[in-house]
Parts: sequence; C-alpha cells; structure tokens
Amino acid sequence: MDERELLKRIQLLEYHQKLLLKLVNNPKLEFNKLIIEKGISEQEVKNFFKLCEEMCKKMEAQKAEGFVYFSPLFDEFSTSLPLTLQTEEVIQACLSQNLFESLMLDFKKYI
Repeated sequence: MDERELLKRIQLLEYHQKLLLKLVNNPKLEFNKLIIEKGISEQEVKNFFKLCEEMCKKMEAQKAEGFVYFSPLFDEFSTSLPLTLQTEEVIQACLSQNLFESLMLDFKKYI
C-alpha cells in the first residue's frame, strides 16, 4: 500500500470517527450510520448534499411549471448515488434524520 492510499484511509477513518462522536450524543442519526456502514468518504457525502440541493431546485422549478410526477428526477438521483448506496436506504435514512425532507418524501413515492 502506497502513502497516498494510506493517507486516504486515515482521512476516511478520521471522518468516520467524527460521525461516530455525533452518534454517541444522538444515536438516531441514521444517515450518519449509513455513511459509516457503507464506507462513504467525506467528499462523496459533500457530492451527495450538492446533488440533493440541485434536485430540490429542479423539483421546485418543475412544481412551478405544474409537474406532478418526478420519476425522471428520481431516476437521476438514483443513478447519481455512490454504488455502495441503495436508493431506498438513503431515502429512509434522510427522512429519519430530517435531511431534504420534502425531496425525500416525493422520492419515497417511487420506491
């Protein structure tokens, strides 16, 4: 294992350790648990939050135009997730942690 790979693993462990400390105080942080369980990196989580923010904006724009079905957005969301995450578990974890609640409630209809 080279130094770069070792550094990445240390950074991942440090990130997961921060999440674990938050879990000690609030064991109901299901999304944080999911991140740790699936070995998701901090950058992947940042990308996920950015994706959700973009999806929220797109959904708001579509709702303003009168759209009522959002399956294309749901499909885009699903295919943009890291491969280790399944759409249903992400939606459930986000809802339990009140993350992007409106978006996840709409997406839950397509599971």
